[in-house]
Parts: sequence; C-alpha cells; structure tokens
Amino acid sequence: MRSILTRGLSWLAAALVGAVYGIAATIAHSFMLGPVPVGLIVGAIGCAALLIALRALTGDRWAALAAGLGMMVLILVISQRGPGGSIVVPDTPLGNIWMYVASGIVLLVVAWPDMARLRALSQPPVPPQASGTPPRETGTAEGS
Repeated sequence: MRSILTRGLSWLAAALVGAVYGIAATIAHSFMLGPVPVGLIVGAIGCAALLIALRALTGDRWAALAAGLGMMVLILVISQRGPGGSIVVPDTPLGNIWMYVASGIVLLVVAWPDMARLRALSQPPVPPQASGTPPRETGTAEGS
C-alpha cells in the first residue's frame, strides 16, 4: 500500500498537469477554422485524453479527479476579468460551451465505473480445492 505522502504528491502533480492542460485548452478553445471550432475540439480531446490516461495508468479515480479539479479551477480563474480588463473566456456561446464541455469531461471520466472490478464481480466463484487431493480428470478412457 502506498503511503499517504506518495498519494498526496501524486494528486498534487496530477492537479498541476490538469491545470496546465486546462489553461492551454482554454486559451485555444476560441480558434475557429471557418465555422468549425477546431480549438474547442482539440482542447476537449487533449483534456479527455489526459484524464483517461491518468485514470487508466494509475487505476485511481482520485488522481483523475485531482487533475480535473486543477483544470476547472484554472479555467474559472482565467475566465474572470483580468487586472487590465482582458477576458480569456468571453461570455459567448462558444465560451459557455467550453465551460460545460470541460466540466462534462471531468465528470464523465471520474464517474465512469471501474470495469476490472465489475468483471471480477461478474465471474462465478471458483470452489476451493481440498488440500492434498489432486484435481479429478474427467473424460479419460482409463479404467473402463
């Protein structure tokens, strides 16, 4: 079992990486190529890939939650009016869509059930073998 310090440091690292992804995707979300919001699509794919990779590689939904919270906090912070009056995420339909998409991705990845645990629960229990007795072989032609 990992120590509390190790888990805490891994969650902190996940939150920092999530914050970096959140900032990058938030800055890029408004890039349009004609009518297609390319920045929003690429940012959503990048954030989702990070969260899915964290969840799959660590096997810990709390690491994915820490990264998602890092994303959401930084998106919230840079969405406010800055000291110079600049706004990175304006109150436009595209900005609102980005906020909902990012939080939906975090919610979906963190709430997704653990499939390995579900598979283990769905397997029928294996009866224990009695110690000292070899397993019986069936279907042999010996002794007939």
